[in-house]
Amino acid sequence: MQLKQALTAAIDTLTAHAVGSPRMNAETLLMFVLNSDRAYLYAHPEYELTADEQARYHEAIAERSTGKPAQYITGHQEFWGMDLIVSPAVLIPRPETEHVIETVLELARMKQAPRIVDVGTGSGCIALALAMEMPWARVEAVDISPAALEVARANAARLQLDHRIIFQQRDVLAGAPAAAYDFVVSNPPYVPESEPEQAQREVREFEPKMAVFAGENGLEVYRRLAPQARAALKPAGWLVVEIGHSLAAAVHELVKDWAEVRVTPDLQGIPRVVAARK
Repeated sequence: MQLKQALTAAIDTLTAHAVGSPRMNAETLLMFVLNSDRAYLYAHPEYELTADEQARYHEAIAERSTGKPAQYITGHQEFWGMDLIVSPAVLIPRPETEHVIETVLELARMKQAPRIVDVGTGSGCIALALAMEMPWARVEAVDISPAALEVARANAARLQLDHRIIFQQRDVLAGAPAAAYDFVVSNPPYVPESEPEQAQREVREFEPKMAVFAGENGLEVYRRLAPQARAALKPAGWLVVEIGHSLAAAVHELVKDWAEVRVTPDLQGIPRVVAARK
């Protein structure tokens, strides 16, 4: 089967199964199977797929048709210019989380050697981006999931940042030292269990539930994290968290008595990051 024919058939299959952006998904998975870039797909429509390539592509498209995210099929996701390993043990990093990185970098400009802890590190995307951007920072990454920590450590090793980040298994900040950090950073779970429809089907069915859902109203982790972060932060230290689209007021209420609170919107103007100074 020629490349063009395989791609057309894959697009038709994904469309029939109501998979969003069927062409993009079909091309992404074909690039994965062929270990090529998109330019190759357009330049070589007549390429004859081998039997093995056809079989692997068919399998990938079948998996994607069930709703399984393409990132879990390819095992990779790009974030902050980094190629990260991802698996069903971790939340897939998303562009919106890059606003957390931008916020911390802005607040850390005047700090010489900030100590940072990333709570619920998952794939390690936040900790890795901050370690890459601030070689002078001391970065720690914690997660309650041993499987997630394995993925984060693997990403750190691939990016040659494993000597820069300390990974620990910890439930939020339980047992963290007092007044130790300049920044507590987190993208916690924030989808209310009472409103699962807030998350896309792919997220609900395939991404780790502990990284997506957080109690009846989505505030469970924030309610634990805010007081623990306040105890763990140095004077004038910052808590920086990503928030769900409807949680700005509720999260702001949790830190209203802090010295300063800032809310940053994403590119769509939706409140995305809350930063609170101790």
